[in-house]
Amino acid sequence: MSDVNTTGNLSKRAFITWGGWNGHEPQQTSTIFGDVLRKLGYEVIIEDSLEPLANSDFMRSLDIVIPVWTMSSINREEEAGLLNAIRNGTGCAGWHGGMGDSFRNNVEYQFMVGGQFICHPGGIIDYDVNIEVEDPIVEGLSDFSMKSEQYFMHVDPSVEVLATTTFSGSYWGIDWVKDVKMPVCWKKCYGQGKVFYSSLGHVASDFDVPEAKEIMKRGMIWATR
Repeated sequence: MSDVNTTGNLSKRAFITWGGWNGHEPQQTSTIFGDVLRKLGYEVIIEDSLEPLANSDFMRSLDIVIPVWTMSSINREEEAGLLNAIRNGTGCAGWHGGMGDSFRNNVEYQFMVGGQFICHPGGIIDYDVNIEVEDPIVEGLSDFSMKSEQYFMHVDPSVEVLATTTFSGSYWGIDWVKDVKMPVCWKKCYGQGKVFYSSLGHVASDFDVPEAKEIMKRGMIWATR
């Protein structure tokens, strides 16, 4: 799972679906990465609806789906349409709560993602992101700092971790998380589909950090069918 062409994928089709809690700025962040993909030659469809996920013909036409939903709900047909498409080779990529805290009642969706948000001790804080492996998605990037939410997640141990963050244990009286090393971004397979996730990106301005935006860009390219 190591190959990625970071220059883009011509004639690829991406669907960005956004909604849920507005605090994560789903429309603004969708626009950022819709523009990124268009500049790479993708055909990009952006909608504030989950309904297209239930359309099997539409889903088969896609090379990647990017969910941008937080603390929302998805019906059985929409979830099945999304998961079946990924199992059959459509890629999936996303960021922060837009993919890692989308549908709290849907464990099969969480299994596909490879993790689920639990808390962010301290709220908006300064923290470091550490590159953990040699991989094209993080190639040439050094450790960097964020001022944002540091996500504590429940993570599938089978994911391939690319970067991590370490908790100080200084916030909210949960000192037992001191020195816990938590995955920040990872890649995995779900059936024939490739899945990429990054916990960075609480709000649109978080992607002003060049490394955060570049990792997401490369992750989307890698996940594309």
